[in-house]
Formats: sequence, structure tokens, C-alpha cells
Amino acid sequence: MAKTLISFFSRADENYFAGAMRYVKVGNTEVVCDLMKEMIEADVFKIEMKDPYSPVYMTCIEEAKKDLREQARPALVSCPESIDDYDTVILAYPNYWGTIPMAVAAFLEKYDFSGKTILPLCTNEGSGMGSSERTIRQCAPGAEVKKGLPVNGSNAAKAGSSVKRWLISNGLL
Repeated sequence: MAKTLISFFSRADENYFAGAMRYVKVGNTEVVCDLMKEMIEADVFKIEMKDPYSPVYMTCIEEAKKDLREQARPALVSCPESIDDYDTVILAYPNYWGTIPMAVAAFLEKYDFSGKTILPLCTNEGSGMGSSERTIRQCAPGAEVKKGLPVNGSNAAKAGSSVKRWLISNGLL
């Protein structure tokens, strides 16, 4: 039986919502992953940095920009011992400077994704998937990276129907 892993990076604290800053206890990407967990049977892993970015949004984006410029691979709190049991990895993340957060790159580069399918899901405030699908292909050679689902972060809690359609189109529901 095919096994699925939902692996996600999400950021709470001060976030940008349709032109304004707002503090949230649960990040948009995690909100969408919680919706998915109700729809499909999957294991879940949250990608967390040992030294998280600032809770202040403007500081956080500068830290993320610096990591992107330097192609940093931040240390992670933990990682699954193996992903060998999974056929499909749903990889969810916010759009950071047009691509994946560098913590997601650090996660991807720890494993051999040969023969696995990666389904990208990217929360954003209007920038869509950016170049994240291409970046994922670079960080996870051998994986089949399918067309991703961009989700507007401001509407994350209302994304259930689009997530459901995407899961159906990818044979997970």
C-alpha cells in the first residue's frame, strides 16, 4: 500500500495578510496541512529550524533573504530517520522570495527522493508558486515533482475545496 508523508514548513508570529501585518499562533501553511490531514491518511512531519527566524515579519524576511542569497541550509530541530516507506511526499511551505524556504532545501537534501513523487503546496500572498517547483527538482533529483498548488495565505482556512480537488487530481483521494 502506498504511503504518504505530509512534510511542511510554516511560520506563525507576525505575518503579512493582504497588505497588513497580523500576529497568528498557527502559520498559514500549517492551517492548510491541518485541512489535508482531515482528508487523507498520511504521516505528518513539521520542518523546524533550530534557530528560527525573528517573530517580527520585516526582520524575518530579511533573514530569509540573507539565507537565500547565501544558499544557507539552516540546521533543523529533527528529521525523520528515513523516508524510504513513502511513495508520495506532500511538501508544503510559504513562498519565500519566490522559492522555497532554505529550511525546506535542507530537509530535501537529507534524503534520496529517487522514484518518489513530490506534490508541492505553496502558501503565498499573490506570488504563486514562484520558482519553487524548479528549486525542489534541483534539491531532490530523481523525484517526480508534480504541478503544485498555490494557496493564498489570507484564505488558508477556506482552501479545503481547492485542496480536495488537487488531492483528487493526484490520486490521493
